[in-house]
Amino acid sequence: MTISKEINPSIPHPGMLNVFLQLMKLRVIVLLQVTAVCSILTHDLLARHDLLNIDRTWMDTFQTIIITVVAGTLSAGGSNSINMWYDADIDPKMKRTQNRPVPLGHISARGALIFGITIAILGSSLFFLVHWKAAFWSFFSVAFYVFIYSMLLKRRTPQNIVIGGAAGATPPVIGWAAAAADSIGSSNPFDLGSPIPWMLFMLIFLWTPPHFWALALYRSGEYAKANVPMMNEVKGPKRTVSESKVYCVLLLLLGAVPLFWPESGLPLLWSIFATGLTLWYAKSVWSIDPLEDFDENGRMPKAAKSFFRSLYYLGWMFLVLVVVCAIPPAWLGSLGPLV
Repeated sequence: MTISKEINPSIPHPGMLNVFLQLMKLRVIVLLQVTAVCSILTHDLLARHDLLNIDRTWMDTFQTIIITVVAGTLSAGGSNSINMWYDADIDPKMKRTQNRPVPLGHISARGALIFGITIAILGSSLFFLVHWKAAFWSFFSVAFYVFIYSMLLKRRTPQNIVIGGAAGATPPVIGWAAAAADSIGSSNPFDLGSPIPWMLFMLIFLWTPPHFWALALYRSGEYAKANVPMMNEVKGPKRTVSESKVYCVLLLLLGAVPLFWPESGLPLLWSIFATGLTLWYAKSVWSIDPLEDFDENGRMPKAAKSFFRSLYYLGWMFLVLVVVCAIPPAWLGSLGPLV
């Protein structure tokens, strides 16, 4: 591993351990890991209520969570590091990314690439300890993020984050596959024994565009400097807000799935909470004013509010699901899951 010679003297080198951690973007990974862990807990709680055909002890749950968190952090961190290698030419142009390790000269782009590939392969391979399907979807996520999003879509289309969002939506699928393990007899990687993980996948997939478009709006002008065709730079703020509202409507419909498909396995009570949380989040999207004046930092305050609210929204959607699934179905009655 080599350190770039073009070191920015204004920011001292933090040490290679800190550089590696910065390359992994751990703060971004935390929310992804929350969704994976919640997926594991949801699976195992339903299993303990005899709603899934598998026996799971608390030790099984604990071991699966540990492996998933470690392996998921490494694989996602590796993807982020590889992305910093590929974006080494544009990161210095944006205020949001100019203090990353490669632009600062704390590590070479090649060093970031080698580190990223190493831990991405290691992390995804660790999932073989629980089940090959978990490993498959981890490798898929890394490959999709690097080759499809970073290299193919990001600099070519304003739909980059829409299609590329599939990579960030896989953690609940990986977590569920890790928990279900050998109870899944099919060799089809899409067959996880339940539609629940795929509905959680769709939750993140539909959440991703308005989340990142709010970021692009409140950092308006940043991506244009790097020639990245984000929706607001290509189609304009009004079109961006309008399409964000469409995704909020789709999120509402997704939360209502247990109402018209009781056999989905999701508790009806979660649907009620999901509707309330989505309306709470949608309110922030509807409040974004495309013509709003920038603040002293050159940002759109209402877009910033929506961006940060979206983080809480996604976390609460998954945490509430776990809490609801922890309640015995007999207590919930008609508000419980049917599988």
